[in-house]
Amino acid sequence: MDTLQHLAQGFGVALLPVNLMVAALGALIGTIVGMLPGLGPINGVALLMPLAFALKLPPETALILLTAVYIGCEFGGRISSILLNVPGDAGAIMTAIDGHPMARKGQGGVALSISAWASFVGSTIATAGIVLFAPLLARWALAFGPAEYFALMCFAFACITGLMGNQPIKAVLGAALGLSLSTVGLDSNSGVYRFTGDNVHLSDGIQFIVVVIGLFSVSEILLMLEHQASTSGLIRTVGRTVFNARELALTGWTIVRSSLLGFVVGVLPGAGATIASAMAYSVEKRLNDKDGRFGQGDIRGVSAPEAANNASANGSFIPMLTLGVPGSGTTAVMVGALSLYNITPGPALFTQQPALVWGLIASMFVANALLLLINIPLVGVFTRLLLVPNWLLVPGILAISAVGVYSIHATTFDLLLMGGFGIAGYLLRKAGVPMAPLILGFVLGDLMEQNLRRALSITNGDLSILWGSPITVGLWAGVAAMLLLPPLYRRWSRGGAAAA
Repeated sequence: MDTLQHLAQGFGVALLPVNLMVAALGALIGTIVGMLPGLGPINGVALLMPLAFALKLPPETALILLTAVYIGCEFGGRISSILLNVPGDAGAIMTAIDGHPMARKGQGGVALSISAWASFVGSTIATAGIVLFAPLLARWALAFGPAEYFALMCFAFACITGLMGNQPIKAVLGAALGLSLSTVGLDSNSGVYRFTGDNVHLSDGIQFIVVVIGLFSVSEILLMLEHQASTSGLIRTVGRTVFNARELALTGWTIVRSSLLGFVVGVLPGAGATIASAMAYSVEKRLNDKDGRFGQGDIRGVSAPEAANNASANGSFIPMLTLGVPGSGTTAVMVGALSLYNITPGPALFTQQPALVWGLIASMFVANALLLLINIPLVGVFTRLLLVPNWLLVPGILAISAVGVYSIHATTFDLLLMGGFGIAGYLLRKAGVPMAPLILGFVLGDLMEQNLRRALSITNGDLSILWGSPITVGLWAGVAAMLLLPPLYRRWSRGGAAAA
């Protein structure tokens, strides 16, 4: 009963006219920032944080603005991923696998609308989970140490590499390339420069934006130019702009399962939407891909990662609010925003600042509803991107990509590196190497290395810590199942077909 009273108090704060207007503005800005390749939620929140402080907004209003931008970016990341095959952020990488093929089939509007619905459901379920289970899940998250995180990331790799079609070797190759790229730069432990070739521009490592823009955006441009030379065009049909009842029923349980999985992963500090979307996509592919449609434009392959990454984004607020530990890079920026107001997140925040906490939680419900109202009617506008002629679309994509990459360090080296990754991505895609494991390896490589080192430093190099708890044992069992069951199932299926 106390929880409901606190939530009612929170809605009283969130529904104030000024807070409602700020939430709507943040949702719109977040959607626009999210659809621009290379920006993502961290940059969106970081750009607006000093503005909110400069305008002397009350802490509740400032936090509502930043939260709406964060959730809006997670919504918006799917737009460029589906229409242009250029993920707006890391969480939208898996959406491109089936979203862009749907757009090429003339179902871009359906993909956008069902992904908006999946994002709304995922965010709503996760926000309800915050209300019901925040203290309990915060204590559960504390059970994850460095060994558990390392095993969790290995499980994420096993999911994506074990279920990437009939060519798992190429998926493993992509993951290995991503892990190799993540080792470039300064070793944080020893201070040694690794694989930099004595190039000062690589001392900080290779930036995520450079890799993802090169492998997705530039390689997609090269493929577009190749197809333009051999055909009359690429995507010239838009089709329906809203999903129908059959498609809603088909994706119903997929969205619920992926939302719950994304929420649980989001509670783990540092796990993030990338792991959540990869695991959700892999689970749905394992459960539902009986005829090999995943990767060819299956609507469930769009709804699963979108529900998971939005649920994970909302779930990352639990460790931030209850433990003071940021659950993602974006919530780390929001902790900085709280520090500007001399507010320290943690268990005492619920008793010392109940209007702030519950106003924030209630604003997440409000922002979700506003984002659905913004995104569904604008599906027709977004799909008009598909009708832009290639002579205008290609330079536009390249210009946006170049601006996003150049803004990191303001050096031409990053632009040249982007071009090199673009050519490499083009060749890898022509060879059939999937990009998702490569990007996953690059994103998680540094986290895997750091957690492995921390785990081994605790035991002075004793490897037994990696399987010394029930959580790690369960995760390693999951790794074995993901790697062994798919090939055994395929062999069993071939044997059954031969016998028939």
